Amino acid sequence: MTLKDAKVGQTFQVKKLTGEGPVKRRIMDMGITKGAEVYVRKVAPLGDPVEVTVRGYELSLRRADAEMIEIL
Repeated sequence: MTLKDAKVGQTFQVKKLTGEGPVKRRIMDMGITKGAEVYVRKVAPLGDPVEVTVRGYELSLRRADAEMIEIL
């Protein structure tokens, strides 16, 4: 399951990042790394962006980026 498929109001743990290169680096720079807890706050009606809270920070992710984050 990826972060794109996550339900609003739930907390998940990051299992793995599947992106590569600059995209993976950008996701990691946001604090989204293996083992981090991610709370899904809001998803726009068309699914882009996905708003999450990670390590106390509120972030907006593109749907394409959210697809690269595997969660438990």
